[in-house]
Amino acid sequence: MGVEICVEGLTKSFGHQVIWQDVSLTLPAGEVSVMLGPSGTGKSVFLKTLVGLLKPERGSITIQGRDITKLREHDLYEVRKLFGVLFQDGALFGSMNLYDNIAFPLREHTRKSESEIRRIVLEKMDMVGLIGAEEKLPGEISGGMRKRAGLARALVLDPEIILFDEPDSGLDPVRVAYLNQLIVDLNAQIDATFLIVTHDIASARQVPDNIGLLFRRELVMFGPREELLTSDEPVVRQFLNGRMQGPIGMAEEKDAAQVEQELAALGDGGKDTQSPGSQAMTPRLLPGPGIPRPPRWEAIARREAALHQKAVAGA
Repeated sequence: MGVEICVEGLTKSFGHQVIWQDVSLTLPAGEVSVMLGPSGTGKSVFLKTLVGLLKPERGSITIQGRDITKLREHDLYEVRKLFGVLFQDGALFGSMNLYDNIAFPLREHTRKSESEIRRIVLEKMDMVGLIGAEEKLPGEISGGMRKRAGLARALVLDPEIILFDEPDSGLDPVRVAYLNQLIVDLNAQIDATFLIVTHDIASARQVPDNIGLLFRRELVMFGPREELLTSDEPVVRQFLNGRMQGPIGMAEEKDAAQVEQELAALGDGGKDTQSPGSQAMTPRLLPGPGIPRPPRWEAIARREAALHQKAVAGA
């Protein structure tokens, strides 16, 4: 079972440059959350802060009743065992085959026998579809396979929290679709708390229970998927629809007057002309055949159905 992460008033700076400030959110236990935002808004910095690799200037990160921002290194080391991390490129050791890469955390952090390690490694490789590739080196496989190997390594210590740093980067749309399905299936099977940083809007629409958006050094919104997909917040609509009109510019945020002109040109204050229920809600990915759906899915389905009915009634 995953654990809840409660973030309160978190602020991170590098020198005089504020990355984000006063970020508050709760990652619900066992659910899949996605963090979106333009490039340079500190999404990866947020992941590193959650796991204690970076120290914030202010705020708290509470996990199982402990504020990790105030822990000594020894205690923080113990809390980090709750985490598994999939890095952007898989971060595999190039001189080790996939089996040894995935076995590395078990050999480093446990006293398990090699027979027990083998059982666990093969189990995780099977979960990500890599059985038969144990002897291959990272340089001999595709980018998608490296991602899956990195995910298997993140799973070997049975973490209760898994962080994904742009898992879809460098992958073609078909491999992204397979990876998204794998993430949904894994969450249904192991019930860990997932946080995914991504730029892929299709993934953000289909995979998570919750979505957050960082912009202008702040957390603009964080909440259930359906709330953000039907939000009228200009920066949320711009990002989710991938359009130029809105507060986000090529490098930084745009001048307020320019944003107002662009949104006015779109009509209705920048809102979509179609009713929210007709185009905003993308169907969720469901766990594959034979994988039971977590109980929370029933509540989510009822919530989304009610929102759709409200949208249709108001259209």
